[in-house]
Amino acid sequence: MNTLSPLTELKGIGEKTEKLFAKVGVTNVGELLSYYPRTYETYGEIQKPDAVTDGMTAALYGQFQGPLAVKRVKNMQIVSGVFESDAQKIRITWYNMPYLRSTVRAGVPYVLWGKAAKKNRQLVLEQPAVFSFEEYHRMRQHLKPVYPLTEGLSAKTIEKAVRQALESLPFFKETLPPAIRSKYHLAEYHFALEQIHFPENREQMLLARRRLVFDEFYLFILALRQLKQVNERNPQRFQIQKIPLTDQIIANLSFSLTGAQKKVWQEIERDMTGDYLMSRLIQGDVGSGKTVLAFLALFLAAGNGWQGCLMVPTEVLAVQHMEAIQKQICEQKLPFYAELLTGSMTAKQKREACGRIVSGESQIIIGTHAVFQEKIQYKNLALVITDEQHRFGVRQRESLSEKGDMPHVMVMSATPIPRTLAVILYGDLDISVVNELPANRLPVKNCVVDTSYRPKAYRFIEKQVKMGHQAYIICPMVEESEQIEAEDVISYTEKLRSTLPQDITVSYLHGKMKPAKKNEIMEAFVKNEIQVLVSTTVIEVGVNVPNASVMMIENAERFGLAQLHQLRGRVGRGAAQSYCILCYGKDGEKTKKRLEILNKSNDGFYIANEDLRLRGPGDLFGIRQSGELAFRIGDVFQDAAILQEANDAANDTLQDPSYPEGKDYAILRQNLEKYMYKDLCNLNL
Repeated sequence: MNTLSPLTELKGIGEKTEKLFAKVGVTNVGELLSYYPRTYETYGEIQKPDAVTDGMTAALYGQFQGPLAVKRVKNMQIVSGVFESDAQKIRITWYNMPYLRSTVRAGVPYVLWGKAAKKNRQLVLEQPAVFSFEEYHRMRQHLKPVYPLTEGLSAKTIEKAVRQALESLPFFKETLPPAIRSKYHLAEYHFALEQIHFPENREQMLLARRRLVFDEFYLFILALRQLKQVNERNPQRFQIQKIPLTDQIIANLSFSLTGAQKKVWQEIERDMTGDYLMSRLIQGDVGSGKTVLAFLALFLAAGNGWQGCLMVPTEVLAVQHMEAIQKQICEQKLPFYAELLTGSMTAKQKREACGRIVSGESQIIIGTHAVFQEKIQYKNLALVITDEQHRFGVRQRESLSEKGDMPHVMVMSATPIPRTLAVILYGDLDISVVNELPANRLPVKNCVVDTSYRPKAYRFIEKQVKMGHQAYIICPMVEESEQIEAEDVISYTEKLRSTLPQDITVSYLHGKMKPAKKNEIMEAFVKNEIQVLVSTTVIEVGVNVPNASVMMIENAERFGLAQLHQLRGRVGRGAAQSYCILCYGKDGEKTKKRLEILNKSNDGFYIANEDLRLRGPGDLFGIRQSGELAFRIGDVFQDAAILQEANDAANDTLQDPSYPEGKDYAILRQNLEKYMYKDLCNLNL
């Protein structure tokens, strides 16, 4: 067995379980070992029933008053009993665990650990783990891994498979040169793999995590540097000149460009008309007006007789951009034809669109991933723009570039990243910043509240809907989980439907839906057929809905500040005053202090820097940012110090005369090759 072996070589994993693992991106033993826990569960102090609140995971000490009862309901066996703790009676229920009737005895002291609920004012524990007092005391010393799951794939199945893989594989060879390990005080690779999955204690886990985070950043930066060396200073073959048409378009816009937009447009124009290919990141806050810069770049390419392509992450957004650019073409009587290309088009529509693209009739192409499929051929592609490019792999951008014989590349991102990190993360791109909002934008009004504010928030949302506006409500999870105390989209939608008046349409959206269904929901929301949309962060990179005036975020403590700011940017896009309600569920004062940064500022770059300043090495797995910075284990905000070390190490490596021929670099080269052609291409960057 080796890291490329299929999972079916592990005992207990058949074709059915193999398919479940494939759903979470695990297709071989190596991928299984790098399927790291997203956090760890710790067993807390034993609580008194009076201190236990609804939804809390708690440990209770006591004994059962009598033998457990078992009854069958359809295909399910329900085991129940009454547990007495601190003179209070708690109802306990298990599902499909009939053996407990013979192993759990009345009158014997136990510690029950599980999620509590209040039903008819009575405390209930469902599916609790059962320990003796001594066992529970020992468990308190351990960290239990918590893995991302999918329906049908249990934590126990993952743990068992990982243990077996670690035992079956030979000792892993060290992947880093000794000098780097020594300089940065890094643990051995094999030790890190074992301890990240099954840590002996918190200290060992932190050592393991530091090593694996370093590896991930180090390989990424090395790969990025090599990518830059390949692309750097490529002479452009396009004859692109400054044209009066773009000045005319700017003068005829219904609004004036901000100073920041004018400055960045000059940088784009200078790149495109210069001697070398453009590779530029346009970093701008939500609503800062990056899209108009993309349109101007497309018009500059088309005005010089070339084709330009804008690739976006969703069909709804592609349609919205298409409508906006067609409006400009019609209003300003521009001599261009814009083409929409998406995955849901019929075969006939695609064939006709492809014909216009290959003939050059269509100079501007806007679409989703469909724009770089093999069948699509361009006549003379000179410019590729990716909007929120982290939704596309590097390889996908590369394949699109290949269609145009190395075109100019422009990347737009609304995720605010401190410049110190952006220089490292986007080492292959020049960076422009649009750091000024249009003058007509009303700042979003914010409030930070706990869950007791919910009834008032619902009344406020109802009032806004009656004024003709719409609202988003964000939950961190798709479905309810026994392991995580957080609101989920599906249950929350049902709760809201029974709370709000029936004439208010409430619907939900999440990433597990099929693309067609997601598009259908978003289109209905754009048309105001849905007034309240309950969603996961899938709407973070969404369409422009100027009518949406309220953003309510549940369990705000579970999100990074930069991500919360992104979500908040979905509102405040119209003429009406907009509002953001940040509702936190736990860690009261600490959470409130962190969220107050958002309350006081609407500046994404200030927020990103404050987020970076507040985070420390003790934050463990922290509040992960999503999307753009989605490494497997590293978090560029929380692990900024490790990112800087990895950057320094990568620079040292590239300056080492023995790299890449030296024997210390043999395994590193193998890993780097794999990273370049797989992980880097699929990494959400």
